[in-house]
Amino acid sequence: MKRIIASLMLLLTSVGFSQSVNNPEKANIRTAKKQTKKFLRQQGIPGMSISVSKKGELIWSKGFGYATRKPKTKVEPNKTLFRIASISKSITALTLAKLLDNNEIDLNESIYYYLPDYPKQAYNFTVKELGGHLAGIRSYQGNEFTNNKKMSITEGVNLFKNDSLLFEPSTQFSYNTFGYVLLSEIMQKASKTDFNDLVSNAVFKPLGMTHTMLEDSELVIKNKTSFYREKRVLSSAVANEYKVAGGGFLSTSEDLIKFGEEIISPTTVSKEALSNMLSSQKLKSGKLTGYGIGFSVESTKNNTPKYYHTGGGIGASTVLLIYPEEDLVISVLTNKSGVSMDAFGKTLEAIFIE
Repeated sequence: MKRIIASLMLLLTSVGFSQSVNNPEKANIRTAKKQTKKFLRQQGIPGMSISVSKKGELIWSKGFGYATRKPKTKVEPNKTLFRIASISKSITALTLAKLLDNNEIDLNESIYYYLPDYPKQAYNFTVKELGGHLAGIRSYQGNEFTNNKKMSITEGVNLFKNDSLLFEPSTQFSYNTFGYVLLSEIMQKASKTDFNDLVSNAVFKPLGMTHTMLEDSELVIKNKTSFYREKRVLSSAVANEYKVAGGGFLSTSEDLIKFGEEIISPTTVSKEALSNMLSSQKLKSGKLTGYGIGFSVESTKNNTPKYYHTGGGIGASTVLLIYPEEDLVISVLTNKSGVSMDAFGKTLEAIFIE
């Protein structure tokens, strides 16, 4: 009997070892979970949602901490709504690709073709330069970042339209969100469709992103997380409607996986149109900017493509990572301001990219 038991234990041990060797993804997830808990603790993040897909399948989706601290509500990756901040620019880019396919917009056309009444600047600039942060549009001033007045996109353009460009277009790269406010105004004029309806019909509905939407500052939205500037200190209220294209959408980490998978294997737009968003732009000097339209463009340690965007907003720090050759998407959303997501994204990349 003892020999039988010993043999069974040996067999079970060998089976377990074989499974761990043949399923390294489980080991990666254990490592990622450990690193996430450490990061959450070090950064004092109230709540975080992480989702990871491989070859179109969700391999890990987990909520950490709390969506709200009072009352305590746990994060659920399939329903807890976070501000995705500048990942909104990537959603705008996919919508722009749809307009390209429909021949409703020309990236190399002057912005004045679509907005003839926009104040004349010292230099002309194109839709493509605008989307690539090369137009010289200024960034936030004063309390514009924390604005709590609900405004339309057109009203948002009024904040900066009379200000001079910071430089001759395509001579510098200057990341900013106001450029995407202007881009969204162009998109709705070119398509003769309200921007939010445009995005919903081009992206959210076709991809089944049923938990992604404009954050209306005047509505109570079910499952929306609270937003914090410290672990136990709530952020001040903010109205992001006018800058929805650059940083005003709410979403779940699982909805963003659907979006990332569309970038890898597009079904709503042509690969040709999408490539305009995913190809790094160049300065007049010939230097690559590392940014297309709505996506940062880099390479992994294996010299394979990496498309991503980080986001930082009031009560939000986020990152979306897309690896087409590895067929891998990583989405991380938090409900705290001022967290460096780039470093954490690289930690996860090192775990999941062999």
